[in-house]
Amino acid sequence: MAAALALARAEVPSFVLEQASQFGEIGAGIQLGPNVFRMFDRLGVREHIDKDAVQVEKLIMKDSLSAETITEVPLIGAFAERFGNPYAVSHRADVHGALLQACEESPLVTLAHSQRVESFEDVGDGVLAETEAGQTFRGSAMIGADGLWSHVRSHLFGDGAPRVSGHVAYRAVLPFKEFPEDLRWNAATLWAGPRNHLVHYPLRRRELFNIVAVFHDDAYVEGWNESGDRDALMHRFDGVGPLPMSILERVESWRMWVLCDREPTDVWSKGRVTLLGDAAHPMLQYFAQGACMAVEDAVCLADMVVASCGDYTSAFRAYEKERYLRTGRVQLMARFLGDIYHAEGVARELRNQALRQRTPQQSHDGLAWLYGGP
Repeated sequence: MAAALALARAEVPSFVLEQASQFGEIGAGIQLGPNVFRMFDRLGVREHIDKDAVQVEKLIMKDSLSAETITEVPLIGAFAERFGNPYAVSHRADVHGALLQACEESPLVTLAHSQRVESFEDVGDGVLAETEAGQTFRGSAMIGADGLWSHVRSHLFGDGAPRVSGHVAYRAVLPFKEFPEDLRWNAATLWAGPRNHLVHYPLRRRELFNIVAVFHDDAYVEGWNESGDRDALMHRFDGVGPLPMSILERVESWRMWVLCDREPTDVWSKGRVTLLGDAAHPMLQYFAQGACMAVEDAVCLADMVVASCGDYTSAFRAYEKERYLRTGRVQLMARFLGDIYHAEGVARELRNQALRQRTPQQSHDGLAWLYGGP
């Protein structure tokens, strides 16, 4: 929907085909870096996003065995001044709702649910798409924003299934009052452990706490909303300290998904068909930038369509050329951060030693390429 909205702001009409029976969002928390707030401004949804988002005061990384604070990145003051926008966390449904409402209010966006694309064809002067519901749609071009297991990508490139990372994520939310009182920080906190980590932060005006627990596991299942095995999770976190364990013990029901990505590539398009977001550059969640990159994609793509004066083939080539190095860097950095978060033994000690010495200025400098762009 971000792409449809970006195109609408450029006076380009679009038709959004949603395979689900209704427009909605699966998941709970999402982290929003300063880079995506610039995109929200471009899309005209900033005010709506700000209503429900929580502007956290810092990023905290702690050792889950010792409870030592490894490093902190302050997000108030110098950070916001440098990057021109806050760092916030929000419920995915709230962000999705802001985009959906803006699309519904635009006469240039047509939304259709229960329309899974079964096949499509570039016919030279346009694209024909046929859905499982038996309908045929024709457009000047097509954007595949159908996620990690993209059917559009498979049809375009046939490059197989995503790379399975060997990590799984479990998510849950707790009411604010049920979250351990001594851990109710206004921060995005990560507890780094051997072959696991735990993340928590407040949501919805501090009414909820989002919790994500990640650990090494060979499980594989497609989808984002499978039921999680609580006993398996508790076994994988056996040995962590009492503070992170006090969070895990309070959660009775988890949803899980397998973490996957792909190797970065500089080709996302063929003719009048292109990819966006996870369909183009799926990434592990460790940089908390997957959704942010997709929204950046949407705004960039619309800019290129306008600049090309309706030549969609050249617009899509320009779009991928503009985006692939930035998204590829995030993909690779996310993999690296997974190794850092899950370090054990000597690697854990070296990680703690190195990050403990970082100043706030050094942390901000290290993030400037990301939060200062695109």
